[in-house]
Amino acid sequence: MSGVLITGGAGYVGSHVLRELLSRGERVVVIDDLSEGHRAALGGVELIEADLKNPDIDYTLDLLFEREPFEAVFHFAANAYVGESVTDPGKYYWNNVGGSVKLLSAMARHDIKFLIFSSSCATYGVPVETPMSEEHPQSPVNPYGRTKLAIEWALADFEVAHEMRHVNLRYFNAAGAHSDGDLGEDHRPETHIIPLACEAAQSGSTLPVFGLDYDTPDGSCIRDYIHVQDLADAHIKALNYLRNGGVSSSYNLGTGTGYSVLEVLESVYRVSGCKVSYEKAPRRMGDPTLLVASSEKIRLDLSWDPRFKTLDDIVETAWHFKELFPDGYRGEERESSDGLE
Repeated sequence: MSGVLITGGAGYVGSHVLRELLSRGERVVVIDDLSEGHRAALGGVELIEADLKNPDIDYTLDLLFEREPFEAVFHFAANAYVGESVTDPGKYYWNNVGGSVKLLSAMARHDIKFLIFSSSCATYGVPVETPMSEEHPQSPVNPYGRTKLAIEWALADFEVAHEMRHVNLRYFNAAGAHSDGDLGEDHRPETHIIPLACEAAQSGSTLPVFGLDYDTPDGSCIRDYIHVQDLADAHIKALNYLRNGGVSSSYNLGTGTGYSVLEVLESVYRVSGCKVSYEKAPRRMGDPTLLVASSEKIRLDLSWDPRFKTLDDIVETAWHFKELFPDGYRGEERESSDGLE
């Protein structure tokens, strides 16, 4: 039975795709260096603990690809903090681009033909029009977005040279947690508004809101939040699309509805019953006023339809995960580590 490799499979979106693949009986192996991901999110799946940018990764990948007849790769492994990419661009080009090229080269050596890439709306840059379709100009404004676009370009070139078909999935704002309650968002540091708002509601702390002077109804910036399980479903549909002979393509993933930061705080209050205290903070450099997706292309091509339709639907799952795991995966991983020693 041919298998599927997930790079970055212990991370937020990768672990949700992993669970969806396993529920469908797929054979899956994960590569992750655990710098951002969590062993507790893997559920016992085989982990190759490795870093794609390490000098010896070619040897590791060759051994793995010789052992396993992989049909496809889901590529999530990347650094993803926009602000950090501005202050440390070398880290982002070395890891995101350099590691990806090593992966693609190994796939080419072993004739692995399908790759589903975790891309980003950051490849578009400042919106020229909204909602943003896949035809929107790609003019990223930070190194993170530029590295994602560089990988999209590399995939196009590898297809010409090696007939390696791919799907670029450009996320807008991934959010929420698995409806089972045991799999969710746990970044360190956390920068996403929904888990930060849930934490502030739980602890009673004050949340900084970066900019209340945008040209929006309440002054806070507006984003398109898409549930992580809906993202996972899109990845599975993309794999099946390639299996069925689909040509390489790019798709936006969003709901097409934007919510402001203050509307997120109101949603957390409705779901949890806990008011979120906040204070105005300066705008973050490069934050656009409005980011909303048009996902009509993937709806038409792949019959993808988000199951979590409203902001409250998404926030409810995030709050449930926060209630069950107030410290994220820390406790789970401590128990796992103690058991191995």
